[in-house]
Amino acid sequence: MINQKVLMSGAQFFSNEAHINPYYSTEDIDCQKAQAEHDTIRQAFEQAGIEIIQVEPPKDSQDGVYTANWALVKDGKAIMARLPDARKAEEPYAKQILENLGFETIIVPEDWHFSGQGDALSCGRYLLAGSGYRSDPRAQQFAADTLGLELIQLHTIPELDSNGQPVVNAVSGWADSFFYDVDLAISVLRDDLIAYCPEAFDKDSQAKIEALPIDKIRVSYDEATNGLACNLVSTGDTVIMSNHAPELRAEIEKRGFKTITPEISELAKGGGYIRCVSLTLD
Repeated sequence: MINQKVLMSGAQFFSNEAHINPYYSTEDIDCQKAQAEHDTIRQAFEQAGIEIIQVEPPKDSQDGVYTANWALVKDGKAIMARLPDARKAEEPYAKQILENLGFETIIVPEDWHFSGQGDALSCGRYLLAGSGYRSDPRAQQFAADTLGLELIQLHTIPELDSNGQPVVNAVSGWADSFFYDVDLAISVLRDDLIAYCPEAFDKDSQAKIEALPIDKIRVSYDEATNGLACNLVSTGDTVIMSNHAPELRAEIEKRGFKTITPEISELAKGGGYIRCVSLTLD
């Protein structure tokens, strides 16, 4: 079993002031609706038997609801994230929370970007890690070495402008992608089963994924982008996933999983979804 214990915060301070990824909506954020969706996800986790550690979100932090980006946690160690400037206030807060929970916190060098669990998913002996947008390859190697995992370094396709050139985010100054965190393009259902969107990755990364001795479900580009299908949480028995990914849901259920599909829209206005609002602690 996987994802048996997760850390969640709340959406009280959720906003869209700094558009640090391509999904950020220009519409006003309804924090009450976002919190109601967050509550629905928490209830779905509880229904699936997941233990939830609930903490308050950091004050005045627009993305503090997305706890997946706070760290990568495994075997009592928490490798802390290095986030965009708009999220810097979350870093010391997350460190204190995890230390209070008894985790050994480990800091990557200051000049390395690292997006925590959002860009690094453990899958058995592998670390499926994205880089080029929110995470530095050096940070991913550091994380893999620290946790004793084999790094599978991946790269998703960039967002392109009208001239076909890669887009640099105007707020963060970093390169941008609709798969800026790898958990928007790939998910771990069990240690021997993943779901991923081939079109989200460059050719070299597609080849690396296909070479893994793991069963694979292929996700359509439409469901990955419009349905945020890959941004799910699986216990190995039950999958909490998008209500807008019927093809992936059918494939998952065909393999014997139970599914829970909460309706999420407000939280998606910040580029986050079901996986993003939970940090795995086991």
